[in-house]
Amino acid sequence: MAGLPDLRLDSPESAPSIRDLRELIEEQDDMNGRDLRMTKLFFLVGDCRNLIILLGSNLAELPYTGNWNKQELQEMIADALEDEFEDDPRFPPFMADFVREYFEKKQEPGYFPEDRLMVCYWQYLKQEGTGLLKNWATLSLDIANTLTALICERQGWQTEQYTYGYDKSMIDDALLAQLREIASDADPVRKEQRLDALKWLWLEDETFFDPFDVNALYAYLLKTEILERWIKLNPETGKEKFQQIIEDLRHEATVPPEFTTYMPKTEGIYDKNANAYNKNEK
Repeated sequence: MAGLPDLRLDSPESAPSIRDLRELIEEQDDMNGRDLRMTKLFFLVGDCRNLIILLGSNLAELPYTGNWNKQELQEMIADALEDEFEDDPRFPPFMADFVREYFEKKQEPGYFPEDRLMVCYWQYLKQEGTGLLKNWATLSLDIANTLTALICERQGWQTEQYTYGYDKSMIDDALLAQLREIASDADPVRKEQRLDALKWLWLEDETFFDPFDVNALYAYLLKTEILERWIKLNPETGKEKFQQIIEDLRHEATVPPEFTTYMPKTEGIYDKNANAYNKNEK
């Protein structure tokens, strides 16, 4: 940790890449099995994003850094869609469940596979993760559910139809107030910046007293992921705004470190149109 460059939300170009960080972690010989497993859970988010791309086009290039390569993900998809094969044991069960669900529901109005898979990932992280990663998953679910619930509130829709285990009474009042304020922002870019700033400050609060333990490494990876997303969009986008957003949020109520929203387990749905995926295109 001491040898890594400092990260600043208003200077995304100074951050190392997620790929470089993964290679650096793999070179370490003093990390225990638990810590290595937790870092694998972090990189699983890259596999989820690559999976969405691959389901859309079996020949697509995969841009995100994960634990598995393209051929391995293709093998997992093929096994998930074949009756005679067991699900690939190398992968978390929710991924095969999602593959079957995707081919059954992808044409349904209101089905957003990217959002659905991220919910599955956060649920899995809550179940399998520890420490900061587990709390991060809960925070991410709370934010996603609350923002969706606010949209439903404005549109007069049934909240239960669009959220996953959402219970407004379980959301901290300070977080709810911040998200309500952010959701009211008419500028979509600034809205995204404010959400990332909120998460950034939460990560700083979580690791303030232990800047060199493994949770600090997870926080560093999560911050790098935030910065990498912005630099891919536009390295200059909002650069001058982030510092003011951070200062504004520092004067508001901070997000509490613990969250208790219950999220139901994902249920797999077998795809009757499994043949839509062609194994021979590997």
